[in-house]
Amino acid sequence: MTGPAMAQRTATTQAPWAFAAPFGARGFVTDLDGPVHWVEFGTGQEGPGQDGPPLVFVHGLGGSHLNWCLIGSQLAGDRRAVALDLHGFGLTPGARYTSTVQRNARLLDLFVREITGTPVILVGNSMGGLISLLQTAAAPDTVQGLVLIDPALPMPRQAPDRQVASRFLLYALPGAGELYFSAILSRQPPELAVQRVIDLCFADPARADPAMLTASIALARQRQATPHRDQAFLAASRSLMRAVGQRRRYWEMMASVRVPVLLIGGEADRLVPVASIRQASARNPGWETVVLAGVGHTPQLEAPDVVIGAVRDWLGRHFPRPQAEEGLNAATHRT
Repeated sequence: MTGPAMAQRTATTQAPWAFAAPFGARGFVTDLDGPVHWVEFGTGQEGPGQDGPPLVFVHGLGGSHLNWCLIGSQLAGDRRAVALDLHGFGLTPGARYTSTVQRNARLLDLFVREITGTPVILVGNSMGGLISLLQTAAAPDTVQGLVLIDPALPMPRQAPDRQVASRFLLYALPGAGELYFSAILSRQPPELAVQRVIDLCFADPARADPAMLTASIALARQRQATPHRDQAFLAASRSLMRAVGQRRRYWEMMASVRVPVLLIGGEADRLVPVASIRQASARNPGWETVVLAGVGHTPQLEAPDVVIGAVRDWLGRHFPRPQAEEGLNAATHRT
């Protein structure tokens, strides 16, 4: 096990941004194959209340550390909790060759070895779920548990959501995706860009947290000056589609996982249909599965309290705090 003394061996500085500060998080930048932005929820100190493997949150396509701010500090009360921005997203720069699923899986591996120490509990949403699965399969010694929240999965044998399918088809076409970004997406004001994401990812956009909406718009405005952001997004989306399209390889990777897994799916998810969640659950009967009615692709943002409750319950059963175990043992011994 890599302990705290061996973690954070690389140079880390305080980040100049504070988009997550209203949610109890502090930002840092560490050089891991280039500057990588990440946030720490809670105090980040070792000691009472910080026992057990750290939680490492991994966002999805087009996401950032902000995707975890409504649940991060609450879960940090029991253990260390951090969230990173993958290459090409949030406040971590990226380019076409650095922002693929495979290169971001490499980044996650570096992050858990150099920043948190291992083993960790990975919490991944959408593309971040796929990247977390890749890490667990490739380096099982670094992962002690896995929470998958609407992870990118092979599509079921059914007609996909028409808007989602047409959008990803456009991303996949060489030249067409680049034209779409330069002609339309890059010219959207931040407010519209954020609202479009909410409309796509939420079952009920009215559930968007006002403070999170404000922070997301501010981050989107900051990212307007980020170079190569269209190239990074397209590289990530194309590599993502290739990965989920290799169905047999994907199922074999999932079957290789030997750690406790909590699978959470939104029943109204338009990007990862609930049929995909149920198919993954059926193929992996040892996993625990929670399907949330009336919730979309980002339950941690749309129904944060429910997700916090589900994760806490799962953590309590699979990774009980040492203090609780010691107290129980002492009480048993006295009787």
